[in-house]
Amino acid sequence: MQPQRKLINSVDRCVDEALCGIVRASGGLSLLKGHRVVLRSDLDNLRGKVALLSGGGSGHEPAHGGYIGAGMLSAAVAGGVFASPPPTSILAAILSLHNAGAAGVLLIVKNYTGDRLNFGLAAEQARNQGIAVDMVVVAEDCAFDQPSKAGRRGLCGTVFIHKLAGALAEEGCPLDRIVSTVTEVLKGIGTLGVSLSPCSVPGCLPSFDLPQGDMELGLGIHGEPGIKRSKVASADEVVKTMIDHMTSPASQSHLPLKSGDSVVLCVNNLGALSYLEMAVVTRASVICLESRGVVVARVMSGTFMTSLEMAGVSLTLMKADQETLRLFDAKTSAPAWPNLSSECVSGRSYVTEAPVMSSQPQDSTYSEGPLSPLMHKVLVKVCSTLLERQEELNSLDRACGDGDCGNTHAQAAKAIQQWLQNHKVPGCPGRLLLVLAGLVQEKMGGSSGALYSLFLTAAASHVTEGQSNAAAWASAMHAGTQAMRRYGGADPGDRTMLDALCPAVDELMKLVTAPPDAQMSVLQAAVQKAATGAEGTRLLQAKAGRASYIATDRVTLPDPGAMAVAAILGAIVETLEEQK
Repeated sequence: MQPQRKLINSVDRCVDEALCGIVRASGGLSLLKGHRVVLRSDLDNLRGKVALLSGGGSGHEPAHGGYIGAGMLSAAVAGGVFASPPPTSILAAILSLHNAGAAGVLLIVKNYTGDRLNFGLAAEQARNQGIAVDMVVVAEDCAFDQPSKAGRRGLCGTVFIHKLAGALAEEGCPLDRIVSTVTEVLKGIGTLGVSLSPCSVPGCLPSFDLPQGDMELGLGIHGEPGIKRSKVASADEVVKTMIDHMTSPASQSHLPLKSGDSVVLCVNNLGALSYLEMAVVTRASVICLESRGVVVARVMSGTFMTSLEMAGVSLTLMKADQETLRLFDAKTSAPAWPNLSSECVSGRSYVTEAPVMSSQPQDSTYSEGPLSPLMHKVLVKVCSTLLERQEELNSLDRACGDGDCGNTHAQAAKAIQQWLQNHKVPGCPGRLLLVLAGLVQEKMGGSSGALYSLFLTAAASHVTEGQSNAAAWASAMHAGTQAMRRYGGADPGDRTMLDALCPAVDELMKLVTAPPDAQMSVLQAAVQKAATGAEGTRLLQAKAGRASYIATDRVTLPDPGAMAVAAILGAIVETLEEQK
């Protein structure tokens, strides 16, 4: 097995180049020369205030460099991928903050042995130089029923501590008060992760094997496997399992949560979940918590502390009173902190009533008129023609598209047939065209449904009960065609249905001046133009539609959309001829 490919330049340089990229993207950040340390670029603004330093292994981006800014971290120190940073770099960061005039330095450390040791060593060395330093260890993992001596791991809840401590520091709070406040808040924070895939450190094999269709519950952020493996379930089921586990009193690491409690929820992408999946999980999480009587005060959903490319999610809950929410809502310039609403999520009306739509034409009852029987016969003929040619159109479409042109036209035909069984054909042609526009829009679907609906809608206003002569129909056809061209973006010669429709409409415009005894010959000529245009598409290079993505030498049959238009026009004129 080969290591998973990654879009990097080299395994050795990827961390340094990533840090450079983070800093180059933000005017508020700078690099500490000779160290993997990112600093606020406005260190002078720290004078007299407590500075915040966090960090740890790389691979958790945007943590921790993305949380540097006024109101959050003052600096972050990075180790190699999933490796604790060295004490020398941590100490260099502490000294930089102290030299900028900070009133003290608070180290915010995730509970991993390497981080505790290296940050702790740097803290002791800084104290020996007379610097006021304190350390808060975040250990909010809810995975293990009986945690080992190493204790609970520090996970995405660390970001909450960055935010609350940063807000206090920005207000000028002293170091001891910040430490006591966040230490108390930490008692009400819990995190649990689940993953559908492992991750892999650059240049290495995946961190663990996870069979297709399985998921891992309770894993950390360093690629280590979790506490339980099971089959992938629905998002609702997975979220319920996670929250049940996090809050189970049977577990020594559970988060006590009761009805009436107010929480901040963080739905954190571990690396590779899509935005769509994240939104589904967020919905499930809010609903699950509210079903327990928990008030969801705030929600942050996105990518906050990752595990490289792991396809997973972690849920973090933080019990929150008004003071905690005030600090949480405080502004920060940190680039990775989301622009969140400060309105309580629970109890909010989140659905806006839709405007009252005018009744759909196909749902209305209209009176019949002199033209109703003829228009009924025309529709019957058009529908039967499209159904007869369903497979022929599918076959043509398979050569240049997804092979469903016949099916989509058949769907429209069946919808019209069903409507005809239950409705009278209105005497006003324009109203009938609007009925048909609604039917094809709803039942045909896709670009074809939109195009036909556009055509019919634009044509409808040109033919009324009192104005439905040949000239009016020609104007209606022209208006419909122009609408298709305007919104669809295609023109004659682009190998689309317009190559049949436009020549036919050009011919039909002769109806404006043709005497009554010449009208049928104009109609017949228009049908012939449509057929010739459709057949001629086999020689055209596709410039619009799906066929435009296919090599020209593979597209040798006529365009199915053009053939459908020719068939429809032929059916209409054939019916009119029979009435003569």
